[in-house]
Amino acid sequence: MGLTTLAIFVANPRKRRKSARVRCIVDTDATYSVIRSKILEGIGIRPDDEITLALADGTEITRSVGEALFQAAGKSRVSPVIFGEEKDANLLGGVALEAMGLFLDPLERTLKPTRVMLA
Repeated sequence: MGLTTLAIFVANPRKRRKSARVRCIVDTDATYSVIRSKILEGIGIRPDDEITLALADGTEITRSVGEALFQAAGKSRVSPVIFGEEKDANLLGGVALEAMGLFLDPLERTLKPTRVMLA
């Protein structure tokens, strides 16, 4: 099917007027979203912890993590965000998608509302 890239808005959850339009790869296999540090710092988001992440090839990396307000397809929700390095792709991951109640329609390559399951 290939990669789906969409433009979304990422905002500072404490100062929602501070936002950036970001082109992201929608990666439903990624747990967390990744946005380059330069973008996050530009809208006033600061890391509050560090996290060790496993890559697809099994290697581990450590990155800073914080919280961002993600806005896509008419929905918005605060979700963890990984501070990406310059070489890292911007990714919209599964936790942010689920928090917004969205899923990726792979045929239309669009985000659509989904039924959120409690149990």
